Formats: sequence, C-alpha cells, structure tokens
Amino acid sequence: MLLSINDLRVSFRTQQKTLVPAVGSASQGISFEVPENSTTALVGESGSGKSVTAMSILNLLPDNAVRQGSIRFLGREMLLAERGVLQEIRGKDIACVFQEPMTSLNPVFTVGNQICEPLIRHLKMSRKAALEKAEALLIEVGMPEPKRRLSAYPHELSGGQQQRVMIAMALACEPRLLIADEPTTALDVTIQRQIMELLGRLKEKHRMSMLFISHDLGVVGEIADRVVVMRHGQVREQGDVRTIFLNPQDPYTKALLACRPTLDTVEASRLVTIDRFIEESQTAVAFKPSTQAKNPDAPVILQVKALKKTFKLKHGFFSTRDFHAVKDVNFQLRKGYTLGVVGESGSGKTTMGLTLLRLHEPTGGEVLFDGKNLLTLKGREREQMRRRIQIVFQNPYASLNPRFTVGQTLLEPMQIHAVGQNDAERIVRTQALLEKVGLPPDAFYKYPHEFSGGQRQRIAIARCLTLNPEVLILDEAVSALDVSVQAQVLNLLKDLQDELGLAYVFISHDLAVVRFMADEVLVMKDGEVVEQANADTILVAPKQEYTKGLLAAVPRGLNH
Repeated sequence: MLLSINDLRVSFRTQQKTLVPAVGSASQGISFEVPENSTTALVGESGSGKSVTAMSILNLLPDNAVRQGSIRFLGREMLLAERGVLQEIRGKDIACVFQEPMTSLNPVFTVGNQICEPLIRHLKMSRKAALEKAEALLIEVGMPEPKRRLSAYPHELSGGQQQRVMIAMALACEPRLLIADEPTTALDVTIQRQIMELLGRLKEKHRMSMLFISHDLGVVGEIADRVVVMRHGQVREQGDVRTIFLNPQDPYTKALLACRPTLDTVEASRLVTIDRFIEESQTAVAFKPSTQAKNPDAPVILQVKALKKTFKLKHGFFSTRDFHAVKDVNFQLRKGYTLGVVGESGSGKTTMGLTLLRLHEPTGGEVLFDGKNLLTLKGREREQMRRRIQIVFQNPYASLNPRFTVGQTLLEPMQIHAVGQNDAERIVRTQALLEKVGLPPDAFYKYPHEFSGGQRQRIAIARCLTLNPEVLILDEAVSALDVSVQAQVLNLLKDLQDELGLAYVFISHDLAVVRFMADEVLVMKDGEVVEQANADTILVAPKQEYTKGLLAAVPRGLNH
C-alpha cells in the first residue's frame, strides 16, 4: 500500500491553550488508504476537513496544529518524521498542486526558475540540464511556446497556464504520490476538462497515485477510482467510485449527489440543500416542480444594441494596438427573466457585464434602460440610473470592505443615495434585508471575515438590494462556492426574483448552473455572441461547434 492513514485526528491549539478538533473526534479518527497507481478522491463541503487531512501527510499545517494517529507512506511513519526527512520527501516523493496557482507561484521568480528549483535541489542537476528538463516538462503538460514561457512571470500567464506550470513543478521529480487540492475549481469548463485529462494521462504515464480533493462530484466521478466522503472532520462513507455514485448508503452522500444541478435537469424551480435533504425525506428527488410561471409579455427592462468595448494595448515602445474585447453584442432582457452568459475565460463575458454598468466605458453601441441610453447619461441622472442596476462579483471577500461591519456595508449605499428618511429607518431596512437573505440579526455587528463564503455572498446580494434595483448583474457569483452553499445562494436568487421581479444577467462558466437559472442564453467567444436562444434549446440542441465543445467539456460523473 502506497499511503495508509489510520485513526488520524488533527486539532488546533488556540491562544487560550485549548484544542479545537478539525479532523477526527475524541472517539474516532479518520482512516483510508491510497493504493499504488490509483486515484483516491476526498469529497465534501468546505470545512469538512479534506485539505487539513491532505496537508497532514507532509505536515504543511500551521505551527499550532496537533496531529495524532498514523500516516504511513511506503511503510514509513510520517507523523514521526523529522523536518529534514520531510523536506526530502516534499516535492520528490510527494508533490502538491493547489487550488490557486497564482498564490502558490512566486510572483518575483520566472516560471523557469520555479520549475528548476526542485530539479536542482532533489536531483542535483546542473542549471543547464534543469532548464532543458523544465522545457520538456512544459511540453509534456501542453504549454504553448514552452521555451518562451520559461522566462515569463506567473502574472503573464492565464489561470489554466499557471495551473499547468504548477503541475510541471509537481511532476519534475516524478513523485510517487500527487496531492491535487481543488486544482480545477476556479477554471472554466474547457480548461477544467484539459487539466483533468492531463492529470489522467500523466498519472498513467508516470504510474503515480493521486489524492484528489474536490467538492465537485461531477469531476470526481470522471477521475477517481475510490471515493472518501467527509463531513465535519469525519469519514461518512468510502468505497469504489461506482458504488458510491450508484448505490450511496450515507444520507450525506445522497444529499451531495442530489443538490447539484445537471445539464439533464428540466423544470427545476428550487434546488434541495444538503441539510433539508437529510432532514426531510432522504429521497433522491433533487428538485421541486416550478411554482411560478414567467410572464411571456413582461416588459423589456434592458435592451442592448451593438455594444462594443475596445482596449488600447501597448505594442512596442511607441505604438499601440486595438484589442476588441466586446464586439456588437445585442440582447434584450424582460422583467423577472434571467439571461445566462457563457463562454471560456477571455471570451468577453465579464467585460460585457462591466461595460453595461460603465465600469468600463464603452466604445460604441446603446444600452437602453427605461427608455434612456445608459451610455450617454451624465451627472446626477447617471447616478440615479446606477441605483437601479447593481452587480454581484465573484469574490465577495474582495468586494466587501474588511474594515466595515455588515451594518456599515449595507447602510453606506443608502446614505449616499438618500434612501430612507434617516439612519434609524435605514437600520430597520438593513435588518429586514439580512432576514430576507437568510442571515441572523446579529450579523449587522460582525465583520466579513467572521462569515463563510456563502454567507459573504449573501451579504453582497443584500448590499445590492439596499437600493431597490431592477437588474442584477451576477458575475460568476456562485463559481467559488461548494455545492450545498451554491444551492442555497441559487435558491435565494430565485426567491428574490419571484418576490421582487428582478431581472438577472447571469455570467458563468458552469453550464449546469446556467441551465438551472437562465431563461435565455448568450454564448460568447472572442468578444462575439456566437449563439443565442432559450436555455433548453441552446443547451440541449446547440447549433454551433463552439457551444457543442463547451457542453462536451462539462463533467457528468461516472466515466469508468
């Protein structure tokens, strides 16, 4: 057996000298094995203990972590290994690929330097030999122009290219075990598919094992041989992938499989959340029938005509060139409806959304809202219109001021736009909004860092609602959330739309989520709309090869 974890318990020592358990319990720790030349997946929601378990193997945990139990790698006890022994194993026998390559790569070193480091340290290669090997590794992971990329810095690469560099670094010394911690979570479907296929090919070629950590069961079903389901630091169920997917025994596993939207789902009005699934019937029915039909004669609230956005890019020392990020986009959005916008990274989705709000000034076109062109409004009239169209960003922690309490965050836009007669009235409205988005009253006095990712996204949505908007632009608003929290936020958006008649521009790379949310879909490529139709038509019977490629890249579970 390559890796054997037995009765592992991990706790963190607080400043008050008390131990807070993170993995395992007083009565039972976690146990599982990773055989040779196989992939074992750890799945569960955020906070389930997946990453803590994986990082315990090489003791990549903070200094206040306390580990108990047994972790044996090739028969060697890792919990007792000294620092020098661990440093020799890290990167050589066991390597890691993390979720955020930009935060894992050193921004001041070139790609070549970072790939060469483990080769020089562990394999004692010369600088010249290490550079040749680094180029060969970049070729192996499918990096375009590999020789030129050796001298590039991480910020000069796309997200998918950065992840390829991380994989090349991890494979440099041909490890026996690769720990992949959410390596595809933030990537669009086509790049995710490429990374998954790349990891599969490299695993077979190098005959290595993989510990794959993910909350996306669609991905896990395609890449794993065995699955370990975790919740609250405990193993709820484990077994081979087909057994877990086709005949799950634990209610939590059933709920994980049930709460995620799929491309095959139709007539879905609400997603079942994990807690509700477990509490109520524990059935495998993931959706309730639609409760409110859309009005086909609803007024058009937003009409976009020939929208363009061009950026001037430096080209040499003295010249520039035009980059056409958005080209002649046209659509109309009715009150109470959702327009889904899909496409790969760099397709122009986000730029189009920001241009609608004039967070990027447009190069041409019209955005008609309430009979007025938003792109030509100035001064007070522009500010008044901006109240009525709001945006929710992908990363709520980055878009919330960490120095403001939730109450201050929600009060500020109302104070600026003079919503309400006084602060007392605004506070009442703020507390009502917190209740509407499912947060407790005491959230008013807390700071963003005291909330989970899903709760922070609810705060961001509540902030938008303070100004009584009619249109929300949702830019990858659920892409970084695990499946259960994602279901809660999507249900909230549906409820708000039914109650308030909101119209959404829903930008996402997750086509299953788009099918659940959207009435109509725009498919964008290189700044252009290549296909446009109602959601069922475009996602069931696409006409364009590009759209077919996007759909083919969506993970669909079992692929064994």
